[in-house]
Amino acid sequence: MKRLISLLLLLLTVIPLLSACHGAKALPTFEIPAEFDENAHYEITFWAKNDTNKSQTNIYHKAIEDFQAIYPNITVNLRLYTDYGKIYNDVITNISTQTTPNVCITYPDHIATYLTGNNVVVPLDALLTDEKYGLGGEKVKFDAPKKDELVPKFLDECMIGGHCYALPYMRSTEALFINKTYVEALGYTLPEKITWDFVWEVSDAATAKNEDGTYKVNGQKVMIPFIYKSTDNMMIQMLKQKGADYSTENGDILLFGDETKELLRTVADHVALGSFSTFKISSYPANFLNAGQCIFAIDSTAGSTWMGPKAPLLDISEDALVDFECVVTEIPQFDPDHPQMISQGPSVCVFNKKDGGEVLASWLFTQFLLTNGVQIPYSETEGYVPVTTKAQNDPAYTEYLSHVGEESEQYYSLKLDAVRLFLDHVDDTFVTPVFNGSASLRDAAGSLIENTTKSVRRKETVDDSYFDTMFANTRSQYHLDQIRLSSGERKELGALPETAAALLISLAAVWVLIALWFVLKKLRAKGKA
Repeated sequence: MKRLISLLLLLLTVIPLLSACHGAKALPTFEIPAEFDENAHYEITFWAKNDTNKSQTNIYHKAIEDFQAIYPNITVNLRLYTDYGKIYNDVITNISTQTTPNVCITYPDHIATYLTGNNVVVPLDALLTDEKYGLGGEKVKFDAPKKDELVPKFLDECMIGGHCYALPYMRSTEALFINKTYVEALGYTLPEKITWDFVWEVSDAATAKNEDGTYKVNGQKVMIPFIYKSTDNMMIQMLKQKGADYSTENGDILLFGDETKELLRTVADHVALGSFSTFKISSYPANFLNAGQCIFAIDSTAGSTWMGPKAPLLDISEDALVDFECVVTEIPQFDPDHPQMISQGPSVCVFNKKDGGEVLASWLFTQFLLTNGVQIPYSETEGYVPVTTKAQNDPAYTEYLSHVGEESEQYYSLKLDAVRLFLDHVDDTFVTPVFNGSASLRDAAGSLIENTTKSVRRKETVDDSYFDTMFANTRSQYHLDQIRLSSGERKELGALPETAAALLISLAAVWVLIALWFVLKKLRAKGKA
């Protein structure tokens, strides 16, 4: 018994040491070097997202080439991804082995999760204003924007827990792309400000069919009047416009309320009529819009180059195109006099490393991505807006916006209209709170619309009981029951780490055996008596 107790006591000593060894991998807090060593060679990795737009890829390559010409001691290796989610998953996987990239294009929601690792992401507060190497600092060897030249609202989006953990790279919002020809063919006139009621009414009207089963509005066998690309944005914006709850800055989950149920009932009603669907269920809104099989398509302004029969980027064959007048406006509103539109777009974060010089090299490259030579050409590829007033006010950019009526890839009119739409409504945009778990909450918001749509299409009963069950399942699926509740209470935070669990089990076992040893000792003493 004494030997067993000694062994368990030894285990109690070893487990904390193992835990300490595991924690020893934490990186040191980054401190700005007094000088950047230009004689030392640094090799950094840059993870970025690109779909099929080769122009964007070329801009990345040119940016790297130009930067390396200025800093020949820094080598930048580019790794392209087709999806932000894949970047996120790879970063999460690499955190434990300290093989994260140096610079990464990502979203604040994702960064909030990266921050659960010790000193993984570099806070940029001090770097933003450092006299030597801060934005536009005296030792920076290119024409970088200064902090006050970043659009304040865009920079605010990169704040997490009171600290800046990223720089905005590009920004967009969502927009409503409309087949005006079909709207008028249905007997409607587009109002100056589009409401949800108008979109739903016209969409329902467009479901009318001829005797042969084709749709009256387009004469085709296919018509999905209203398609939404990002249903997470749809739910978030509708709640915002209603003044309803979604979440708090502290991570309180407020999504699963009565207002959400009401919005989902509305969605269900129109799905039942065949007037609404989503990208995940049907496919890209632009494809249906351009084929005359959709009237209202909501997508990012960055997707404007795919919208309309004259779009420079098309995913359908030319013989499938239908000629129509396409217009772009702000997304539907419940209160059109006080519009609410989400601000979105990629940001750039810098990952911490053991070598402070390597981090500083990464920071310099991050700054370079905000120069006019990168910001303006990249924004011209799609409907993005540069994140600096320095670029927005540059004569080259204002000249670019002036090419109204041209239909080339660079000066596509609908794209320019979408960009101007965003620039005119920057003050009407908002972002959702960022915390560890906010990315999951966003996914959950979209899944509520997706699941409701699927259930209606399957002829399932969608009522209060259905919503209550879906809410409970969604909480569990996205682990939202591990995040702070709206009441301020907390549920169980899930399983303990293995070392902590082993420590508690060992401690309990030791106390049980100690108690048993004392009982046996007393019994032996009585036996001898």
